[in-house]
Amino acid sequence: VQLQASGGGLVQAGGSLRLSCAASGRLFSSHVIGWFRQAPGKEREFAAAIRWNTNRLTYYADSVKGRFSISRDSAENMVHLQMNSLKPEDSAVYYCALGSSATSRPQEYRLWGRGTLVTVSS
Repeated sequence: VQLQASGGGLVQAGGSLRLSCAASGRLFSSHVIGWFRQAPGKEREFAAAIRWNTNRLTYYADSVKGRFSISRDSAENMVHLQMNSLKPEDSAVYYCALGSSATSRPQEYRLWGRGTLVTVSS
């Protein structure tokens, strides 16, 4: 399986972006797709995760809860991250990753895609 994130860009504070993570290869119900972000000079930070077999098992960092929404499209083999009410502090490179546990620890995810840059201007 390979992952590729897309959808980043420049947006004003308060705006929205939708990131997509395309998976090549079969995903299984035991898989978890997570979104992480990394700002310059900072550690990689968990944003959201979803278990592949259902849209009902979703997990969010407190910093994005209520503003971000993660969902999966099984027909397209994709996971989306809808980001609303964006803030300048949301600016980072966003990565999607594949794991087996819905954890916020990046070391628990074994496969990472290339990131996509999100810049939120004030």
